[in-house]
Amino acid sequence: MLLMDFGKNQVNLCLIRCETFNEVMPFSLAAFETAKGLIKMAQIKPLPDDLQEIAIRELGEVTSRIPEDLEDLKSWIEQQPHLKACTDDQFLVQFLRGSKYSLEKAKRKIDQFYTLRTKYPEFLLTCDVDEPIFRKIHNTSSGVVLPTPLNGNGPRIVYLRPNFAPDDFTATSICQYMFTLVETLLLSDSYACVHGFIFLIDNTLTLVSHFTTLVTPNLVSKIFSFMEKAFPIRIKGIYFFNISPVVEKLAKLLLPYIPEKIRNRVHFCGNNLEDLRDYVPKKYFPQDCGGGNGSVDDLVRDYNKVWDEYREYFRRNSEFGTDESLRCGESYQIVDEFGVGGSFRKLNVD
Repeated sequence: MLLMDFGKNQVNLCLIRCETFNEVMPFSLAAFETAKGLIKMAQIKPLPDDLQEIAIRELGEVTSRIPEDLEDLKSWIEQQPHLKACTDDQFLVQFLRGSKYSLEKAKRKIDQFYTLRTKYPEFLLTCDVDEPIFRKIHNTSSGVVLPTPLNGNGPRIVYLRPNFAPDDFTATSICQYMFTLVETLLLSDSYACVHGFIFLIDNTLTLVSHFTTLVTPNLVSKIFSFMEKAFPIRIKGIYFFNISPVVEKLAKLLLPYIPEKIRNRVHFCGNNLEDLRDYVPKKYFPQDCGGGNGSVDDLVRDYNKVWDEYREYFRRNSEFGTDESLRCGESYQIVDEFGVGGSFRKLNVD
């Protein structure tokens, strides 16, 4: 599989990052093709032209260096006696992108990803997408990926609406489902991989009891700490709408438990979709909200095929994790990202 594919629309110039001057400079397509022929092939999905340009400009992606970076990560994983991790190219490249190609940050995220997943499997680990409770949550249509990204080629839009009674599911089951949905997108969706996500949260059916039963400050802190520290995800915006004053007040009480970088991207837009037009034009909402971005029920039904496609990938999750008794390096005390103190050994990062 080619690392970069210019498709039918050939262009004379592409952009690469000049590492010496840390700027984007023109580079001839012929030279790029020559360089491409000299590097090893990595098993990653090629990006469309516009997204490849953005990955170069915003994430520091140097296409010709990806195979070497992937090999470095794989070699490092093999040298960690405490860590057994997925080494699929598509999985690892997202940690590189999510760390803006800092190998040290990517290694740290991978370690944290599996450390927390091992410690909190009820929240973070899915091994069987055919479990009845998993498919039941999915089929409530409470979470759906919209087909057209923002502005046609921007962040992937995930539409959320609590479409179940507060006592139908546990908070851990819902969190597990949502993390699995996001992980699938990071493996399969180019727009999510490069641009990240925005979340549209429709509170039409949200009750006060949803918050009092399912949402706690500790849970919110856990969710966002994992996304910020260990998950290679870029959250570009979280938008609450169709929200009652009392539910909005309850939601705002949880803001202090969200990392500041993400907290600054949370918006409350009342009951009028027009309040969202400067962030997300109405046409990018699902048809259920008067937009033109797919029917929620149809999209949810079709997404069952995606779960089927990634069934074996998630089954392999049972093979991966950490064993803290085997971790090398000096021990030191930390308060982990989920708010529980503990003794861990220092992570060796080259």
